[in-house]
Amino acid sequence: MRPVLIAVLSLYLCVLSASSPCAAAAASPKSLQIYFIDVEGGQATLVVSPSGESLLIDTGWPGYEGRDADRILAAAHQAGIKQLDYVLITHYHRDHVGGVPQLVDGIKVGTFVDHGPNLEDSQVTRTDYAAYEKAIGGHAHVVVKPGWGLPIKGIEVRVLAAAGDHITSPLPGAGEANSLCGSEPAAAVDNTENARSVGVLITYGHFRFLDLGDLTKKKEIEIACPNNLLGTVDLFLVTHHGADLSNSKALVWALHPRVAVIDNGPRKGSSPAAWQIVHDSPGLEDLWQVHYAAESDREHNIADERIANVKENCEGKYIKVAAETDGTFTVSNGRTGAQKTYKK
Repeated sequence: MRPVLIAVLSLYLCVLSASSPCAAAAASPKSLQIYFIDVEGGQATLVVSPSGESLLIDTGWPGYEGRDADRILAAAHQAGIKQLDYVLITHYHRDHVGGVPQLVDGIKVGTFVDHGPNLEDSQVTRTDYAAYEKAIGGHAHVVVKPGWGLPIKGIEVRVLAAAGDHITSPLPGAGEANSLCGSEPAAAVDNTENARSVGVLITYGHFRFLDLGDLTKKKEIEIACPNNLLGTVDLFLVTHHGADLSNSKALVWALHPRVAVIDNGPRKGSSPAAWQIVHDSPGLEDLWQVHYAAESDREHNIADERIANVKENCEGKYIKVAAETDGTFTVSNGRTGAQKTYKK
């Protein structure tokens, strides 16, 4: 049977249920590892399950003499993996999909996962999508839909949003009325690829990590109002690099994240308005940043010990998270080696 068909059947069968093969396995002594790789304001998040299987979410920018692909490969080496089992592209903007051609030249990739064809009427996005299609030729490729999952042993990877659609029923334990919805300003329709982002919830025992790509406010509000379909999370990758086109208060505050990470660049993302919403979220213990936000102010940057890169011309240090099944997790600063543990 062809590899692409095998991958499609595997993912189709992984629509989540109590008996799903992608449901989390029994407790493992190993940690779930998450690397927030510095791709200068794009996204590249490497997830390594306790079983050693890997998922890369987005690939950073093209060009720069292969800078972002090299940083991804360095993180993979640090994590002890020699291939990427899955590469999930949230959407087709250059800072998320642009690194694919250089990445496939440097490491073996199993299956590419995305929301389907480009849906943005933009020449630059059409160009980047065409480059992506060419680069993944010969690889297994699967288009996912909300409610599907990836069959990664030991963790549950649930697709929440894709191609402008999203789950319509609450996740287990979620579904409460959201009191913040009444005061949330109406959000404009977004016809870009941002609103088509693939969003995922990754669960390892009692630990829950949310990544919504660059989903913008109208779509965020749809999954948060009038009822919160997602529930609460332990770790939140701040949406859209901390841009104020995303991160509606009705969603962020309803999530009650214990820790949030902003994958901003020195001059991209981490807007003061969005930063403040995340910073003030009820129950938030800490906020971490991949970069010091040079175009913001000191009051809207966290303390240096929780920033991976404090200079604009940096070495591209990452933030690492190691999570346990009981919900305890440790965040480490790749620049300083300092770490902090958050107990459930």
